[in-house]
Amino acid sequence: MMNQKTTDVESLWVYYTMGYYYNKVNNSEQAEKALKKALEINIKTRHTYSSHIKDVYKALAELYKKKNEGGKAYSYLKKYMEEEGRSDASRFAAMNKATEDFMLEVKQESDWHKNDLPLFIALSISVLTISGVYVRKMISGLKQKKNTLKEQTDALKNRVQTKQLEEITELAKRNDSSFLLKFKELYPDFIKELLKINPDLENSELTFCAMLKLRFSSKEIADYTFVQHRSVQQKKYRIRKRLNIPGEIDIYDFFENLTE
Repeated sequence: MMNQKTTDVESLWVYYTMGYYYNKVNNSEQAEKALKKALEINIKTRHTYSSHIKDVYKALAELYKKKNEGGKAYSYLKKYMEEEGRSDASRFAAMNKATEDFMLEVKQESDWHKNDLPLFIALSISVLTISGVYVRKMISGLKQKKNTLKEQTDALKNRVQTKQLEEITELAKRNDSSFLLKFKELYPDFIKELLKINPDLENSELTFCAMLKLRFSSKEIADYTFVQHRSVQQKKYRIRKRLNIPGEIDIYDFFENLTE
């Protein structure tokens, strides 16, 4: 490829193959370089529906999964599934077009004599039957494949969320100023719902609500924020009033169910 002039599609295939190979022999650095090069070629040529680009996405997902980079692995697996969906649509469209062309060709070649009609009907039934069987098999295979991919995607997504949850929990325990920012990234709807109820909530109150969402006890909140236990109880009372939480509702359950 380096010594001869090759098309972009051929180069993309070569880089993908190199990346796939290096990934299999656990040379993650070379695998990442080759696969990223394949992506660059795809972007440059804008071959959005290249037959290899979905495989590049899948290879990158597997690479980052090995490297325990769950966020990147999930992102590329999601892109792979999107490309698969486009490929499936293209395959179905091509099959329908081929069937229609065949039927039209048979119809045009026939003079529509009485004797030709049974033959035309028989051919039509055969084509439709074969197409139907093929479609059913294809749909069954695609469903199974997509279910497997969905399970992999959900597993990766859960791993990413678990890791993020562990990180923001540690930030809360250290009383880190970036806690609320990271919390918003993991639970964006939670903060939005709080502000819908009371737009005047301050950051300190949002931070307190976030800690209750994570089910920290009053003692834990007092220890992590360096205040007295009584102060935390008073804050809980004020938050109830600010958010109109009825006295009979457990405050932890309120925050747990806020975005459901």
